[in-house]
Amino acid sequence: MKLLSKCMVEKPWGKDVLPAPFTAPEGQRIGEIWFEPPPEMPDILVKYIFTSEKLSVQVHPSDAQARELGESDRGKEECWLVLDAEPGATLGIGFKAPIEADRMRAAALDGTIEHLMEWYPVQRGDFFYIPAGTVHAIGAGITLVEIQQNSDITYRLYDYGRPRELHLHKGVAVAKGDVHASSLRRQFDLAGSAQLVSGPFFKLALLAGDHAIAKLREDSPSPSLIVPITRAIEVGKATVEPGECAFDAAFVEHETSVQGTTLLIAPPHQSADAHEICE
Repeated sequence: MKLLSKCMVEKPWGKDVLPAPFTAPEGQRIGEIWFEPPPEMPDILVKYIFTSEKLSVQVHPSDAQARELGESDRGKEECWLVLDAEPGATLGIGFKAPIEADRMRAAALDGTIEHLMEWYPVQRGDFFYIPAGTVHAIGAGITLVEIQQNSDITYRLYDYGRPRELHLHKGVAVAKGDVHASSLRRQFDLAGSAQLVSGPFFKLALLAGDHAIAKLREDSPSPSLIVPITRAIEVGKATVEPGECAFDAAFVEHETSVQGTTLLIAPPHQSADAHEICE
C-alpha cells in the first residue's frame, strides 16, 4: 500500500482556516486538496473541496463531447459526499424546470442563471451524483469529498463577476437544461455501509466496520483507492489517517481493521450501461 501525494490549490472561494485534520498554509485560501492518481488507477481522482463563497456555475462534457470539441482530455462525471455544511449551505444542481439552450445562454450572460437553478439545502452525509452535462455550483460553507473522472475540463457559465474566463460557447453546447434526477441524490448515515456508485466510470463504497471489509472483499476483491473519513485505518502494517488517500494493490491479502471508523473505497470500475446509486 502507498500513500498518494497531495496538492493544495488556492481558490478565490477557498478557506484560510481548514477543518481538521487539514491546515492551510499561512496567507493562502485553500479551495481544493487533490491526490495524485496512481499509475494503476489513472482514471479516478479524489479531491476535497472547502468553500467560503460560491463556486462558479459550471458544466463538464461527456467523453464523446470532449472528443467532438477537440479537447485533449476526457470528459468528467463526478460525485459529492458532504462532510460538513454550515447552516443554510446549499448545492446548485440542474434547473427548477427544463430550459432551452438560448435561454440558458442569456441567463448566463445576465447572471440570472443561478436563480433558475435548483439549490438543495445540505448536511453531513448528503450524496449527489453529477452526470456530464449537469449544470452545477457548490455553495459557500461546505466541506465535501469529490470522486471524479480524472479530467481537468470545466466550462464556466457564470462566475459572480470574478475576473476569470467564461466558456459560454462550449458550456451551453454540452449542458443539459434538465432537472437533476432524484435517483442521483441520497442521504447516507456515515456510521453505516453502502454501495454509493456502480459505474459507468467508477465504483464507490462507504464502509464502516470490519464486516463491511469482508463483504467488499467477497464482492470486489481488487486493488482500490482508500479514503478514511472519521478515524485512521490499519491495512497490514500501514496506517492511513483521515485527510489522506492511499492505493492498495493487494487489498484482499492484508489484515485490515476499520473498527470505529468510516472510509470510502473506490475499486477499478467495470463498464456499465448507466450510473447507479445503490441503497
